[in-house]
Amino acid sequence: MVTVERRLPEWLRVRMPGGPNFLEVRGLLRQSALHTVCEEARCPNIGECWERRTATFMVLGDICTRRCHYCAVTTGRPLGLDLEEPERLARTVQRLGLRYCVITSVNRDDLPDGGASVFVGCIERIREHVPECKVEVLIPDFCGNWEALGSVMEAEPDVLNHNIETVRRVFRRVRPKGEYDRSLALLARAKEISPGAVTKSGMMVGLGETFDEIVETMRDLRAVGCDLLTVGQYLRPSAVHYPVARFYTPEEFEAIRLEGERLGFRHVASGPLVRSSYHAEEQAMAARVV
Repeated sequence: MVTVERRLPEWLRVRMPGGPNFLEVRGLLRQSALHTVCEEARCPNIGECWERRTATFMVLGDICTRRCHYCAVTTGRPLGLDLEEPERLARTVQRLGLRYCVITSVNRDDLPDGGASVFVGCIERIREHVPECKVEVLIPDFCGNWEALGSVMEAEPDVLNHNIETVRRVFRRVRPKGEYDRSLALLARAKEISPGAVTKSGMMVGLGETFDEIVETMRDLRAVGCDLLTVGQYLRPSAVHYPVARFYTPEEFEAIRLEGERLGFRHVASGPLVRSSYHAEEQAMAARVV
């Protein structure tokens, strides 16, 4: 695949972070010894989101057991399990005054339940300390451990998110330890366990897929009852990561949004800088989830 030019289009340029709220949130996260996907995955929206006093918490440490070729998170052997993390996270949510919280994690294939118990602990502790706060969890595939998934669903997150990430043809190139059909099965099983649950998924574009393949993926997600969808531009974290095939225009993202709505998603957030948890509360509100 040919790598595109490094210079970003105008619509992908963002301001450098550094406002007063940004600095306060960063300090609080350091003080609480918490990780965020905002930092670990080098999200371009970190300045905007932290200035709005929102962040996507990343639990189970900052070392992932998988090496996805698009992701900037460190790969290696995780260092144990922090059982106090859910309590610290809930206290931080309380201090930030959040009404909506998004929690994700690294993959922890070294754990029997893939870290599901920590997600459950986070949901329970947040409900204890900040009962008015809605909780969205962006979970890994737990290696197909449906008992682990069941424990998370029993904790009743307000939104259950699991990213498909890309189209079937490209999937194994960029997610060698994942499975396209396993991700679909997880979303289907979540609905089977909790028929009233709100499910969500996200995908990147710019990895070499076609528009027809994007539509096919959206159809696959709708076939398993997925309610909410995010679609954003893939940005290469470094020269060793998978190359960008091309940059989609805002008009193309709008076409994707319209097609997703035609297919029946309750809400589609599609744009160059859209990420899985970008303005998650607004998306949930638009879909009448909160």
